[in-house]
Amino acid sequence: ARRRTMATTDEFVPLPQLADVDGYRPTTFDYDPPAGSKDPKGGIPPGKSEWVDVFRKSIPEFRKRAAGDPRVPDAASLADRFADDFSAALDRIHAGDHADLFEGQPTVLKMCRLRDETLRSLGFTDCFKDVKATENERALTVLPSVLAEIDTIADAKDRLLALIQGAFAGNIFDLGAAASAKLHEEGGSDFRSTRARLRSRPWLVDDFDSLHQAWTANGATGGELASTWRKCVMFVDNSGADVVLGMLPIARELARRGCAVVLAANEVPSINDVTADELEDLLPRVAELDETFAEAVKCGAIKVCSSGSDLPVIDLRRVSKRLAATVDDADFVILEGMGRAIETNLEAAFDCDALRIGMVKHPEVAQCLGGELYDCVCRFEAAGYI
Repeated sequence: ARRRTMATTDEFVPLPQLADVDGYRPTTFDYDPPAGSKDPKGGIPPGKSEWVDVFRKSIPEFRKRAAGDPRVPDAASLADRFADDFSAALDRIHAGDHADLFEGQPTVLKMCRLRDETLRSLGFTDCFKDVKATENERALTVLPSVLAEIDTIADAKDRLLALIQGAFAGNIFDLGAAASAKLHEEGGSDFRSTRARLRSRPWLVDDFDSLHQAWTANGATGGELASTWRKCVMFVDNSGADVVLGMLPIARELARRGCAVVLAANEVPSINDVTADELEDLLPRVAELDETFAEAVKCGAIKVCSSGSDLPVIDLRRVSKRLAATVDDADFVILEGMGRAIETNLEAAFDCDALRIGMVKHPEVAQCLGGELYDCVCRFEAAGYI
């Protein structure tokens, strides 16, 4: 079996589409905001205590997945050790005693890395592997009917709306967030019911109309093969419904309209995020189910490339050299999911058109944005927006 290992520092370069590498700040929210800070509704924003608690609330799900990992001998006791070790690290971060854990103040990047490295140090390299596989299979059975529904929509705007709503609905499969993990355990996160319950427009961040204008800038209707963009780099998020029912239909639609799509996925497993290897294995399965997708894969219009990442969030100053070379000429960036598009990169500036889409699954993230749990974010910015 293929095994991914973490890349060394000299294998990373900035994403070519970053408009200002020196001024780029990957994280969106300050984990230790200055005194007197206000959230969009005038309240006190979440501080270090609240953000530490976000990670503390994730421990039961991680412990459960680790304890049930059949690839790790003595998994149950090691899972307990993970819970104890990570909880103790969180106590130290809360107390400000974290100089030997990471440099500087806590951020979502540092906290996610600490959690994943704690797991990996105990031998848990992919403890969500089985649930990812199960959810992928489940999503594949639903995919043909989802694509058939999309293909019946002739109006370009309605079709695009259905695709974006599908991305929101799929994005709820996130076992790294306590609220959505609980929803999954209770069986309330299936794609169709989630899509039916989505918040109506306007969404919390709603640039859909601008996205639609750009999507049809060449005057193309839903049935015509004409794309505004030549190549899109699409950073995907979770396995299962998220990538299969949410993002692959968008990739298919872009390819159908003449835009090549490079699906950028993690090099190394993290939570239930899809890896590049897993996505490579999924593409022929999807191609068997859909002729349009099969043709796109066959001619290279849809392909996979490792982002180089080993986290559920991403610092775009550090992507794989291979990805940077592959997407050097991309004129459209899509970042999907709360980790890559909201907690990181929501404010990033690109020198090409950029779309960030995801669902809010932490109350603390919702508060920072002035919204509510399960609100939707669709931020589209045209090239050169700073």
